[in-house]
Amino acid sequence: MYSAAMGTNDTSERLVGAARELLWERGYVGTSPKAVQRAAGAGQGSMYHHFSGKRDLALAAIRRTAEEMDATAGAALDGGGTPYERIRAYLLREREVLRGCPVGRLTMDPEVIADPELRAPVEEVLGRLRARLAAVVREGPESGGPNGPPDPEEIAATIVATVQGGYVLARATGSPAPFDSAVRGLLALLAPLAPPPAR
Repeated sequence: MYSAAMGTNDTSERLVGAARELLWERGYVGTSPKAVQRAAGAGQGSMYHHFSGKRDLALAAIRRTAEEMDATAGAALDGGGTPYERIRAYLLREREVLRGCPVGRLTMDPEVIADPELRAPVEEVLGRLRARLAAVVREGPESGGPNGPPDPEEIAATIVATVQGGYVLARATGSPAPFDSAVRGLLALLAPLAPPPAR
């Protein structure tokens, strides 16, 4: 009984993993049930045993992608170090830049965006990311220009927009250089969040 349950769970995991990869690569329309079954090494019966159809499987895959993004961001932003160091760790973490962001890719998919249930995990994880970044910014020194300290929510939105825009520029040029350049520029702008050097 134990091994049978494990086999069932393993098939479900393979289907979700295959759907995640295909959604990232091809989008919702380009991800057919047959392609998922082939990639997962699972039969049609297995797929429909675990999921009611393509949309149900896609929702599980999107939720898993969102969970992974949440965990990865949390590992950098909830760790030790100054606010600047944690944001720097988040920006400089290893990414498959030329593949783009798996969550950002979903925001450009009309079928995902048009479906409130499929869109919800995407919207929620990006909202949590902005909130987490804003919380880290609030911990930093309150330095700023003539208009006072920067607004944490605006800084958080700028960080997310820079990362997502960096992916687009990198994919458009076929090189990670624009992404790296955008990150370096953003870190220079965020330098006021760094603590002053010890005297």
